[in-house]
Formats: sequence, C-alpha cells, structure tokens
Amino acid sequence: MKNPLFPFRNPKSEIRYFNFSVLFLLFLFACSSPGREGVEEEQFAKYWYQGKAEINVFDLQQSRYGQVREGQAVMIFVTEDFSRTKQVKLDNPQDRPSDAQKVMKLNMTREFVTGVYPYHTMLSVFTPVYEETLSPKLTASVTEWCGQSFVQMNHKSGKYTAKLFSYFEEEGDAEVKINALPEEEIFNLIRLNPELVPMGNLALIPSLIFQRFAHIPLKVEQAAISKKSLGSNQSEIEVMYSNLGRKVAIRYQDFFPYEILGFTETWTKANGQQEVTTAVRTQMQLLDYWNKNEKVFEPLRKDLGL
Repeated sequence: MKNPLFPFRNPKSEIRYFNFSVLFLLFLFACSSPGREGVEEEQFAKYWYQGKAEINVFDLQQSRYGQVREGQAVMIFVTEDFSRTKQVKLDNPQDRPSDAQKVMKLNMTREFVTGVYPYHTMLSVFTPVYEETLSPKLTASVTEWCGQSFVQMNHKSGKYTAKLFSYFEEEGDAEVKINALPEEEIFNLIRLNPELVPMGNLALIPSLIFQRFAHIPLKVEQAAISKKSLGSNQSEIEVMYSNLGRKVAIRYQDFFPYEILGFTETWTKANGQQEVTTAVRTQMQLLDYWNKNEKVFEPLRKDLGL
C-alpha cells in the first residue's frame, strides 16, 4: 500500500520521515511537561520564551570590613536548555531532547571597591522550570587583588558535591557532600512563583557569596522562612539563621513575572557588630544581550545605568 505522504514509494525517504517523526515526537514530549504546580505555562512562556533575558540593575550598599561600600549589583534572569547529564548549557537541544532540561538561570554580579582595590563577585543558579527538584548546579566566585575563590555545587544521586577552591590556606581546595535547599535558589523560585518557596523552619545551604565573605565552612544551617505583604502589590520573603546571626529579606512584585525589587542582608557577628548590605533596583530591561556585543551597542550600558 502506498504511503499517502510518499505516493511514489521511496523506502529510504520513508525511513528518513519515520526517524524525523520519532525525533519530533520525543522533542514535543520533552517540552510538554505539565510544569511545577503554580507555574501557569501560557503566561510563563509568553514572557520567558521570547528570546530575551531580563537585566536588573541595583544600587548596592555592600558592607565589607566594617564599612559600607557603594557599588552595583546586576541580576540577569533567562531561561535556557540545560543538560541533565553534563549539567551545562545544551548548545543543540533539538539533537538531544531527552537530555534537555529547561531551567531558569540567574547570573548575579556585585562590584564595589574596598579602599584602593576592587571586589567582583558572580553567582550562577540553574533551577528546573518543570521538575520539582533542587537546582542541579550552582557556582560562585569572588575575585579581588589579594586573589580569588570559587565554589561549584552539582546535585547528583540525591546530594550536592561541592568543590571549593581558595587562595586562603585554611580554606584551601576541598570537596564536601551536602544536601539541602540552597538559599540562593530562592531568587529563582520567586521568579517561577513565590508560592514555591517553602515556609517555616527547615535546613538551608547559606549563600555561597556570604560563605566566602565570612570565611565559614560550607555546611547546612537551620533557618526560618516567612513571608509578609508590604502593600502596593509588593511582598517580602525573609530568611533568618539564628545560629549565624544572619537575616536576608527579598522584596518583589506580588504579581507575574514577580520581579525582584531589592534585598537586604543583615549579619550580626559574635562580637555584636552588625553589617548591613542593601540593594535597590534602579533599572530593568528585556534584552538579547548576547546578540549585542559590538561597539555600536555600548550606549545600551548607559541606558541601564552601568
């Protein structure tokens, strides 16, 4: 019997068509996950799958060495296809649909100066959009004139393997096994839907940037998470670590796409000294920045206040 799609019956063509059809169906299956509860797919896709990143610029008041330093923080939120096996960005997800995992990626930078020398930090968090699992990967780096430090956490086989590298002798190069919700995943959960942020007392992995700044061991700490309304369609999620004397408050718009408006970090040290860091958003743009790497686009930095 003739195949209506191939009336002149070419077996090789039919095989190619069959292979393409199977690949296409696998791709559709991979992309048609029901999503996390609370993530409205049509609304989410219309905003986050338009081929642009959301760039947020913040005025930063960073407390460091007992003094507050003026600087800038940038949060870049974007969705991308992530490899389940390699835990890196997939260059050609259409070729490996079963390995593709849609994630919300946060890249966050801070830049400020301490006296004569500058500090640069970068945090990356990759959080699944459709699967209710922990972020498969987080990385954080701190660079300044004395040296640099770096940590990478990969979630496999039910726990994180964290590799830490530092120019400080006591911190040295180390590898630890750890398992809990990473504090910095909360930023991405807010962007998916604030209702996904667990409330109450639970175990958390404190901020990787804070851990590097404070020079404390990377380990699970108990924390209390709560949420309150601030009025004017804004809410705040607060994370309190009693043992660390640390409190984090994240302010956001209480409607989709749940934009982050600012955050405050308060750390009360054992000697009673308190360090407070604040960030207040000043600019936001949706931009395909990776396509704008020529000199002609440099004025866009001024539009962002950079």
